[in-house]
Amino acid sequence: MARQPELDDFRVPYFDDGKNPPKFSLDNYNPVAKPFSTGSKDSDRVRLSVIGGQLEILQECLHAQQKRRVLLVLQGMDTSGKDGTIRAVFHEVDPLGLRIVPFKAPTPVELAHDFLWRVHSQAPAAGELTIFNRSHYEDLLVPTVRGELDAQAFERRCCHIRQFEEMLAYSGTTIVKCMLHISKDEQRARLQARIDDPSKHWKFDVSDLEARKQWDAYQSVYRDALAGTSTEYAPWYVIPADSKTHRNVMVGELLLRALQALKLEYPPPKESLKGIKVE
Repeated sequence: MARQPELDDFRVPYFDDGKNPPKFSLDNYNPVAKPFSTGSKDSDRVRLSVIGGQLEILQECLHAQQKRRVLLVLQGMDTSGKDGTIRAVFHEVDPLGLRIVPFKAPTPVELAHDFLWRVHSQAPAAGELTIFNRSHYEDLLVPTVRGELDAQAFERRCCHIRQFEEMLAYSGTTIVKCMLHISKDEQRARLQARIDDPSKHWKFDVSDLEARKQWDAYQSVYRDALAGTSTEYAPWYVIPADSKTHRNVMVGELLLRALQALKLEYPPPKESLKGIKVE
């Protein structure tokens, strides 16, 4: 009997300072695969609702304790489903203590500082679950594809990211990083859907087509970025994302596992409530 897939089968090997470069390629992950699907889209949605209910309780404990922090990083090519993942996975979760940070192209003020300057202030505070919709990795991927970062500068930024995430982790932040891995064919279909549907025109930008022309370059840089920044304290996971419902279930399962590992509990009352009666 074939072994059932496990979440860690999709974890990018940990970086080890180049002593034994990890054997990692996105080609080894099929974006069409649905290893964690429960059988159909409807059953996947049911499973996600169950996960959402569990996340709601754990996130409330996280918020109530005001001690630990959780950061979920979502990266992926255009149309890979970052917005949709957030809507679906956190549908059941109370927005109290939940914060979503979308990262766009840096402003002139942000460009005048180091590339992590705009990121640090957005990291989760105690009791927060923060979602980065795109992230500091944009400042590694985009300039490299454009030829603005050479190999040496790329490695320096990877090093700075590892150090930054290590500092967050040892300050009480649990980091889960998901690369939503979509196929080129599926991206074409989703971009065309945005063009054909007037209600989705606001999502489409002509620059998306230019980025698509550089598909192979982006895949190569993603491979190097993930291999250079996947660590024990901030692991990367490759999420097969052609199926939206499967993508949502897998991200939900990863986040649920991370929160369960924190063994969160509601804090005790600030003072004894024994005998108190509300008049």
